[in-house]
Amino acid sequence: MTDENTPSSAVDLSGRIALVTGASRGIGAAVAKALGAAGAHVILMARTIGGLEEIDDEIRAAGGSATLLPQDMSDLDKLDNLGPVIAERFGRLDILVGNAGYLGDLTPLAHMDANDWQKTITLNLDANFRLIRTLDPLLRASDAGRALFVTSGAADKAYAYWGAYSTTKAALNAMVKTYAHEVEKTNLRVNLLSPGKVDTAMLKSAFPGGVHEDPPPYPPEAIAPVFLKFLTQDTTANGEIINARDYL
Repeated sequence: MTDENTPSSAVDLSGRIALVTGASRGIGAAVAKALGAAGAHVILMARTIGGLEEIDDEIRAAGGSATLLPQDMSDLDKLDNLGPVIAERFGRLDILVGNAGYLGDLTPLAHMDANDWQKTITLNLDANFRLIRTLDPLLRASDAGRALFVTSGAADKAYAYWGAYSTTKAALNAMVKTYAHEVEKTNLRVNLLSPGKVDTAMLKSAFPGGVHEDPPPYPPEAIAPVFLKFLTQDTTANGEIINARDYL
């Protein structure tokens, strides 16, 4: 057990059950490996089985343990079955990291394809609502349930051409904060984390010419310890948007 000011190397999550969405690459993979190294059993969720197997191998090679859960987040009806499946296997869920997301087309709103708009809403907002609904009983069954959803500064800055992504992240912020207020008298703590610019495939898609800023984008592994700081049993934060760079 630790708090937000404890070095990540001291985090002990032994015996905790953690689910990470979008766990096959980028931030999700880095967080999953950090959770495994801290002693948690990690349920790895993503569409790509090959990517999940690679992360599973790395976690096991480092002495951790994991369960693979191939799942397309856009299949909302299947997401509804996730809670019962985890309940049958583990009986509870201690940690949820809602990381999976979709950038969508960067284009003027008036020109945006309606199907891509809906896909962005489905993956960034609707899927996380379904996760909350199906996993809430399990997180409440934990003695110290922790949920952390990945947001973005784009939610407030509303950059030109980022309409779908910004809209879904702003809605995600409102939804998760609402959920946090609803569980504030329980042992469950729910927050959002804004990682800033991180060297991922999504960032390369958004900035194909590269990001020329100081500081430069962080590697996903540098951001992962910040997630762990807010997933421990002693974390008291609830309903907050955490800026990862404040802790780096």
